[in-house]
Amino acid sequence: MSNEKKDYLIVKLILGVIIGIIVGMNVNESIIQIFMSLKQVLGQIIFYAVPLIIVGFITPAITGLKQNANKLLSTALFIAYLSSIGAAFMSMIMGYILIPGLNISSDVEGLRELPEMLFSLKIDPMFSVMTALVTSILFGLAIIWTKSQTLENIFNELNNVMMEIVKRVIVPILPFFIASTFACLAYEGGIIYQLPVFLKAIVIVIVMHYIWLFVLYSIGGGIAKANPLEVIKHYGPAYLTALGTMSSAATLPMSLECARKSSVLDREIADFAIPIGATIHLCGSVLTEVFFVMTVSKILTGSLPSVSTMILFILLLGIFAIGAPGVPGGTVMASLGLIISVIGFDQNGTALMLTIFALQDSFGTACNVTGDGAIALMLTGLYKKQK
Repeated sequence: MSNEKKDYLIVKLILGVIIGIIVGMNVNESIIQIFMSLKQVLGQIIFYAVPLIIVGFITPAITGLKQNANKLLSTALFIAYLSSIGAAFMSMIMGYILIPGLNISSDVEGLRELPEMLFSLKIDPMFSVMTALVTSILFGLAIIWTKSQTLENIFNELNNVMMEIVKRVIVPILPFFIASTFACLAYEGGIIYQLPVFLKAIVIVIVMHYIWLFVLYSIGGGIAKANPLEVIKHYGPAYLTALGTMSSAATLPMSLECARKSSVLDREIADFAIPIGATIHLCGSVLTEVFFVMTVSKILTGSLPSVSTMILFILLLGIFAIGAPGVPGGTVMASLGLIISVIGFDQNGTALMLTIFALQDSFGTACNVTGDGAIALMLTGLYKKQK
């Protein structure tokens, strides 16, 4: 029954993408205003729920791990950082090999301006994603230290409540959110007119995403002594959701659903690793940003950044990625200071970087989200027996 439900969900997500693109390419200004408003309202609901989901899942996951919580948290941070800079160094090496042979135009004209929204609904989250993450960790650890059974029970109840919200509210509206997102992109022309500009670079980056996921899941399977396919085969809905939302945070409810279906992941460890991974593990986005920084540098200056500059950029970018918000373009927005100060981009370079990054943001996010399953597998292998 769960497989039928999963397959049905995949169909809905794919239909959302297809219908959104067809609608966006064929409707007039008045109709696209409706889709813009729909996207904004549904997005507000999703992003309102995300911090609560983080608190509702990470805190009880930590309290359930008892004495292993401190080790698990530090290990998750260490693995996420290694994954990000590992993906970045692979991207750098491929950049030096492949970019000199590419002939990429910087002409990104042809976009149509989106009209004003008919209406919008502002729903501020109770707190930010990073505040939720820090709160979850501190409360989880403090409950263990004080042995507070009452608070542990309260957060376990919150976990049940948030899971129902995910199942009954967030998951049902995701296909509509995805459809409206792609409708706006198609109307604007980004999908139709911008894609050919950096098509070669984008294809290379997407291939590297799959290579890095293969590396991560191979390592995870080795550490856990389990078949990594038992995790990744459930990640279809999460991957497609990430393609539509371009946000690890917005995909979090679906990621949790997928991870919980795996027979080889420990439930409590997965409930900890998946939400925290959505915030600190952005390997796909980091990999992408490194390759695109090199590509844009080649376009603007005719040369690639020096190896020493790229190494410094990567080591700092790995840290920035851990603190980057899991929202569309979060990684590149968090690291704009690095792009300007370390790489030396001016306003034109920064604008070009933001444009090309946005074109593939869906695939980078999907790589981030799917990679979280590999981290959960690694942590399961390292800590399941200790539990």
